[in-house]
Amino acid sequence: MTELDPRTTAVVAVHCQGDIVGPTGAFADFFHQQVTVRHVIDQIAALIAAARTAAATVVYTRVAWKPDFSDLEVNSPLLGIVAQSGCLKEGSELAEIVEPLAPHGDDIVLTHQRIGAFARTDLDTVLREKGITTLVFAGVATNASVEGTARVASDLGYRVVIVEDACSAATPAAHHASIDSLGLLAEISTVDEVRTALTATVTGTRA
Repeated sequence: MTELDPRTTAVVAVHCQGDIVGPTGAFADFFHQQVTVRHVIDQIAALIAAARTAAATVVYTRVAWKPDFSDLEVNSPLLGIVAQSGCLKEGSELAEIVEPLAPHGDDIVLTHQRIGAFARTDLDTVLREKGITTLVFAGVATNASVEGTARVASDLGYRVVIVEDACSAATPAAHHASIDSLGLLAEISTVDEVRTALTATVTGTRA
């Protein structure tokens, strides 16, 4: 891939929360097996470490609702599961980012209530105020919140990069179908390629 300027790049870790990626979370039966097989937590940790080393922006998107679910609009089967299982309540341990990926003080942590992180949030404003023009996505699930947020990012004019080996879905087939589709809208990359692109010194493009 071409270079990534850390000053204008944000790595976006999507839904790395206990209820979604953890072994005991509400969505463990859906996602944990592929999270484990694909070493997604370790891969995202490596990606975030590279971003911090290069002084790029790190963003976490997390989904959580009020304990009484008064802000939950169930208009999809996925959100119906949330309502039925009573998961991802603000303040609960499993709604937090998992410990190996815990945010640092300068990171942006954005909480939202829809599948995609741009819907009804100030994410676009926050990113533009920081001069971010490139978004590098990782997380779970590839074919839901990762793809949903990435598609909107593309429509908003961002350069979009999907880190294929730092994402997973409920099944390999769902993951690969999503990656194939996203290839029309984004650059498909790997953790190693992003690390190299972030740390490369390019004459005339780095201060």
